[in-house]
Amino acid sequence: MRKISGNKLLVKALKEEGVDTVFGYPGACTIDVSDELYKQDDIRVILPRHEQALVHEADAYARITGKVGVCLVTSGPGATNLVTGLATANYDSVPLVCFTGQVARHLIGNDAFQEVDIVGITRSITKYGVTVRNREDLGRIIKEAFYIASTGKPGPVLIDLPKDVMAELGSPEYPSEVNIRGYKPNTNVHIGQLKRAIKMLNKARCPLFLAGGGVNIAKANNIFTEVAEKTNIPVVTTVMGRGAIPTKHPLFVGNLGMHGCYAANMAVSECDLLFSIGTRFNDRITGKLHEFAPSAKIVHIDIDTAAISRNIHVDIPIVADAGEAINKMQEYVETCDTEKWLNKIHEWQGEHPLDMKPRSEMGPKDIIDEMNRQFEELIIVTDVGQHQMFAAQYAEITAKKKMIMSGGLGTMGYGFPGGIGAKLGSPGTPVVVISGDGGMQMNIQEFATAVLEELPIIVCVFNNAYLGMVRQWQKLFYGKRYGMTNLRSGALFRRTDGKEMPKYTPDFVKLAESYGARGIRVTKKEEISAAFEKAKKSSKVPTLVEFIIDQEELVYPMIQPGGTLEEMIMG
Repeated sequence: MRKISGNKLLVKALKEEGVDTVFGYPGACTIDVSDELYKQDDIRVILPRHEQALVHEADAYARITGKVGVCLVTSGPGATNLVTGLATANYDSVPLVCFTGQVARHLIGNDAFQEVDIVGITRSITKYGVTVRNREDLGRIIKEAFYIASTGKPGPVLIDLPKDVMAELGSPEYPSEVNIRGYKPNTNVHIGQLKRAIKMLNKARCPLFLAGGGVNIAKANNIFTEVAEKTNIPVVTTVMGRGAIPTKHPLFVGNLGMHGCYAANMAVSECDLLFSIGTRFNDRITGKLHEFAPSAKIVHIDIDTAAISRNIHVDIPIVADAGEAINKMQEYVETCDTEKWLNKIHEWQGEHPLDMKPRSEMGPKDIIDEMNRQFEELIIVTDVGQHQMFAAQYAEITAKKKMIMSGGLGTMGYGFPGGIGAKLGSPGTPVVVISGDGGMQMNIQEFATAVLEELPIIVCVFNNAYLGMVRQWQKLFYGKRYGMTNLRSGALFRRTDGKEMPKYTPDFVKLAESYGARGIRVTKKEEISAAFEKAKKSSKVPTLVEFIIDQEELVYPMIQPGGTLEEMIMG
C-alpha cells in the first residue's frame, strides 16, 4: 500500500466527509496543506482577509447549510485570531472543525516563532481540541472531529497540526466509522418524562411554550408550529429562537427578555406552566432569577444535560434533541382550553403593542418594514447592537425567511462575514446584512472577499455615528456621559470644550466603491424603497446601503440589567 503524507490525507479526509467549501488563510505551518488543496478541484477554497472574518464566514455557512463549517489557518496569530469566532460558535451551538497549523513537535514548548498552545487557549470555548502527535492517529482524529462537532449539542472542534506530523508518510486509509469511548450523545426522548410533561400541560390554565435556538438548530420549526396549533398554546421565543413559529402566526406572542415585547414578558410572569424547548435560560431572558416565571411549573427540554436546572430550577427535566422531542410531542398532545388565557395576552398586546412612534424622519422600523415587504425569500444576518434588536423585534421570519446572528457571545463584527458565509451556503437566496456603523468597521475588509467571489449581498448600515447600544445605556443610566461611544470624535470628546464636531469617517459609500462594490446613501424615508430596488438589481457585486439614523433612536421595551421582566422601560 502506497503511503501518503499527512497533508494529502487531510485533503482526502475532507472529501470523504463531503466538505465542499473550506475557509482558509495560509502561513508557514500550513503552506503544504494549501499546496495540496491547489492540486484538486472538488473543494472550493475561500480566502477571506482576516482569520476572525474567516471563522464567522464558516460559522454562518454551517448555520445555513446544516453542514460542518471548515476552517484552515496557520499557527500563532493565525490560530489566536480564531478565538472570538470559536467562542461565538460555541455559545450558539454551531458545528465547526478548525484546523490550525503548529510548529514541529520538537519546537513545541520552546517559544518558537509563531508558536502558541492553541488547544490550551481554546479549551473552554471548544467542544473538543487536540494536537495530533502521531501521523498514524491523523485519520482517526479528523473522523472523530467531524462526528463530535455535528452530534449531540453541536459545537466547534479544533485540531492542531504540527508541521512535521503532516509531512510524515503514513497509511492512506481514512476510517469509515467512529467509536469514541465516553462520548455517546443521547438524542432519544424519555417517553415517561415526556408524558408527565404533557399531562401537566393539559391541566394548566395558563400554559406557555418558550422556544429557544435549539428548535431552529434542530430544524423543527414546522413540526413545532403544528404542535402549537394542535394544543392552541401561545408561544414566546428567545432572540435565537425567533422563527420557531412564523412571526405573523396568531399564537406567536413575541420575544421575551431584556428587549422583549410587553405581552411576552407578562405572559412569562403570569403563566402557570412554562414549557421550554432548546434554551439555556441566560440572564438576557430571565432578569432576576428568583422572580422569573414565579407562578409556573417549568418543563425543560434540552440536548445538553448541563443546561438543565443550571440557571432556573425545573420541575420536569427532559434531556433530548429538540426535534426528536417535538416529533414525539406531536403524537401525544391534545387541544388545551386556552381561550381565556389567549384573551388576556391579546389585552396585553393591545395595551402595549410592539411599535415605534410614527415620525416624518426615517427610522429603523421603516427600513425593516420595507425589507419585509420587498423580499418573499430572504436570509437576514445581523451584527450586534441596537440594529440587531430592531431586527429581532420587527423582521418577519417565515419558512422562507431566516435570520442568523451572534446570540450568546454578542460578537460585533459578525454580520458582514456572516452574510458572506450565508450567501456562499445558499447562493440562490437573497442575503441582507443589517449592521451598525460600529460593527461594520470591525470586518469591513471583507468587501474584498465578497467582490472577488461575486456575491451580491445587500449590506444595510444603520449609521447613527455612535456605538448605539452602549450609548443607550449611557443615556438612561449614566447621566448622558457619552464616553468612548461617539464615532465621529475621540474617546472623551465633550461638546462643552468648544471644539467643532469632526466629519464622520469613513465615507462608507466611497469605501465600498473603492473595493469594487456599490454604495448608496439614504437620508430620507422616501428613498428607502428605491435603494432596496436598486440593490436587488446587482447580480455580481455587493451593495452597501448606508441609512443615516437619528442618534436618539432607542430600543424599547428595555429591562435594566438586574431587573425583572415586569420592570420594563416602555419608552
